Amino acid sequence: MRDPHLLYPHDVLMKPIIRLIPDVLRPNHFTIARMILTPVVLFLLFFENYGLGVPLFILTAFTDAIDGSLARIRDQITDWGTFYDPVADKLFIGSVILLILIQHVNPLLGYIIIFLECLMVIGGWYKRRSGQAVQANVWGKVKMFLQFAGVFFLLMSLWFGIDMFIPISYGTLILGLIFAIVALLTYSL
Repeated sequence: MRDPHLLYPHDVLMKPIIRLIPDVLRPNHFTIARMILTPVVLFLLFFENYGLGVPLFILTAFTDAIDGSLARIRDQITDWGTFYDPVADKLFIGSVILLILIQHVNPLLGYIIIFLECLMVIGGWYKRRSGQAVQANVWGKVKMFLQFAGVFFLLMSLWFGIDMFIPISYGTLILGLIFAIVALLTYSL
């Protein structure tokens, strides 16, 4: 099991940004912000307001990078954060997938992604309930990045009408699906 206090490579890149964040803001604040911003992003994307929805999608996704790096860099890791950060991620990306991906790319791929995400939450909850430590791993981080990238390419296609981003989105999400299976096997089962 990986020491949760060890920095990931992206944490080193995030250090200059973390220094700008006031000490009163804690990692869990960013997790809660992601939970609050998710319905706003969905509302904007539902009404096809991509000019506001896509930048807010990017900002909301960025709160995931901020909260994890902030927790590790400032040594503010909490049990609440280690459980609810991935839940917030899954609610965010899963709801955007339900709204956008299923409609524009491949419903089956979207349903499989959502199913795997649900299995990870249930498995993590079960492990936590039975007293086992549950923490993110590199497979889950790569999976989350690929899911974000796949949805981002699809949103860019919708926003700017660039159809070539759709197969890039699809391929990225397929790769993310592979990492999701590995993350499921290593994280929650």
